[in-house]
Amino acid sequence: MSNLTAYIDQYGYVVLFAALLLELIALPLPGEVFMSYSGFLVFQGHLNWFVSILMAGVGACIGMTLSYWIGFKLGKPFFVKYGHRVHLGPERIEKTSLWFSKHGNKLLIIAYFIPGVRHITGYFSGITRLPFRTFALFAYSGAFLWVTTFITLGKILGPQWEQFHSSVKKYLIIGGIVAAILIIAFFIIKRFKYELKDVAVRGLNLTLNIVHSRKRVGLLLGITTALTLGLIILMIGMIQDFLGGEFSDFNEIVSLLVPLTFSKDWAGIMQGFSFMGSWQVQLVLIILTLVWILFRGRDKLLEFLSFSFALGGGEFYEESLRRIFHKLSPVNQSIMDSLFYTFPSEQLLMTIVIYGFAVFLFVRHTKEVWVHTFIPIAVLVLLILIAISRLYFNTELPSDVAAGYVFGGVWLGINILLLEILRILRSMETMTLNGA
Repeated sequence: MSNLTAYIDQYGYVVLFAALLLELIALPLPGEVFMSYSGFLVFQGHLNWFVSILMAGVGACIGMTLSYWIGFKLGKPFFVKYGHRVHLGPERIEKTSLWFSKHGNKLLIIAYFIPGVRHITGYFSGITRLPFRTFALFAYSGAFLWVTTFITLGKILGPQWEQFHSSVKKYLIIGGIVAAILIIAFFIIKRFKYELKDVAVRGLNLTLNIVHSRKRVGLLLGITTALTLGLIILMIGMIQDFLGGEFSDFNEIVSLLVPLTFSKDWAGIMQGFSFMGSWQVQLVLIILTLVWILFRGRDKLLEFLSFSFALGGGEFYEESLRRIFHKLSPVNQSIMDSLFYTFPSEQLLMTIVIYGFAVFLFVRHTKEVWVHTFIPIAVLVLLILIAISRLYFNTELPSDVAAGYVFGGVWLGINILLLEILRILRSMETMTLNGA
């Protein structure tokens, strides 16, 4: 590590430029180390933040461009001739080329964060004849996103950059893999949208009097199911990490980044966001949701009962979880600590359930298209800021905050799906009675 960083100390931007260029043509150079250390030098005032990003980004773009043209000029003939030996014969190359030409551009944005993947995407883009303009748009955008992330992290972490480098890199890799999985899932759904739509229509054709269109219901249930399954998988992983006592790195990194990112000047703003997650605001939101159901609900009794079950069951759910994890905690706790066990966060678990259910009902029964996009995004940002405010004031551990949202998201998703299934069954029963 010291030998690598010594080159940047001596040659600065030139080494940063060359290292990123060479790594993107698949030379075994640790690009994240160079970028993180450059960020540390920015923290010390030896390098300029903007110039560092510019030089690293240009180097990465040139490296990706070279790998693209190498793959473009030499790749496909090679695989046509020798690819069958590694199960990449002409037919598979053509199929992969077709897929990559349609969807591979999205992968280019996140591929930089996944070691091993970023080294081949340029070559494969060329091999599959991805149009250069499309390649350049996504590859260059991803390159600057990548270098900005690591250089800025190095700048924020300052002297602690080396201590936390491996952990930060691990979580960025996990994030990149999750993003890749989500993108692949999206395109699978898009690829088979007609088949999925046909299945959805068969089960939902009796709900046309409740909603505006079949497509909307199918999309709604599809997205809710996918998100819930994703959160369940994430929840299982968090349980394993909790039982294995593996949250220490995550807690240390987040606890370091939050105060470095948000100074004392943010205290007033963070106090406001913290209040938005308080029980007073939650109570007001519950009342407003009940009023909304009363005046705008399509199945008032069903929605009222579902909302009540989500609230009452959520309280029992979170209390049971915290007691279970308190018993299973790998950390020895004193008697005083045992009174304040907070995994997962009680307040944030209920916050996402209450906000989420309220937004779902509001969007579900609103015709304006802009509402369907703007309101969920706005509330998601608010929930993130509420979580950050609790970390800002050291109210709870980062792992407890994250677990509160993940476990709460699972409960929310299950209740929304249960509501929609009951709505469908009720409609089917009504149609049966009318038919009789």
